Amino acid sequence: MRFAWYGPLLIVFAALLWGVDGILRRSLQALPPITIVFLEHAIGLIILLPFFLPLIRKERFTRREWAALIFVAILSSVLGTLWFTGAITATNYISFSVVFLLQKLQPIFAILGAILILKERVTRNYAWWAVLAIIAAFFVTFPAGQVNLDTGRGTLIAALLAIGAAFAWGFTTPFSRYVLLQHKATVVTGWRFLLAVVVAGAFLPFMGGIAPISDITSRQAWTLVAIAFSTGMVALWIYYRGLRFTEARVATILELASPLAAIVIDILWYRNFLEGSQYLAAAVLVYATWRVARLNRAA
Repeated sequence: MRFAWYGPLLIVFAALLWGVDGILRRSLQALPPITIVFLEHAIGLIILLPFFLPLIRKERFTRREWAALIFVAILSSVLGTLWFTGAITATNYISFSVVFLLQKLQPIFAILGAILILKERVTRNYAWWAVLAIIAAFFVTFPAGQVNLDTGRGTLIAALLAIGAAFAWGFTTPFSRYVLLQHKATVVTGWRFLLAVVVAGAFLPFMGGIAPISDITSRQAWTLVAIAFSTGMVALWIYYRGLRFTEARVATILELASPLAAIVIDILWYRNFLEGSQYLAAAVLVYATWRVARLNRAA
């Protein structure tokens, strides 16, 4: 019973860390997305090496587990990040846009994957609270439910890229849990980062990412290190630690806690106070995610 709550708490904590990711990345907008993906995974891997290397020989992976790891590294770590970055670039970083609307599809892909891959059951009770959490997250993100669709000629491209990113991040959740059921979070995180560095490194020459590496400023370098120790590698390790003891169908709803951190940051950092509907939606989101967490059955 202890692990039934242990996992969800870690998932929520990781989601709250991801909620402040946007602040850290603002100084990196001048860099090509592939450069950011490569460097943040390379730095995270370097930090992980002292903990990762001693465990490599101790834990063996089956062919299916290797396939799952490679799939997650390529689709989630590299392509998902590139697609999302391309989407928000196409809409000129408009927060209340079609990109963030379509990101709400991520739990749907994760739940579908949980059913197909892990054979998790979606009960009527779970479906009710999950739907309520998704709706609440929508109103937390968009004041009074109004979405900015007037993002110019890049809207269609941004929409397609956003759907791709939602699929990449959502559908890989059950694959990650599949591997985590038999292996430690440190090992899985280490292999994911190592594979992501290899894949992103292969993309660098073809996406104009090599030259900008030598032009990185000291501020950008420290920002990448800060990301690794917070919203990057550390957040993913915490998330994986929690995902090992949390069903994928539950984890994807708990990730919706991410906008709550953005709300606090908006108030404390930028003095942007929200509309009443957003505060109400935040309260509903907290309650709905708590009800979903209660349904978790730890492995």
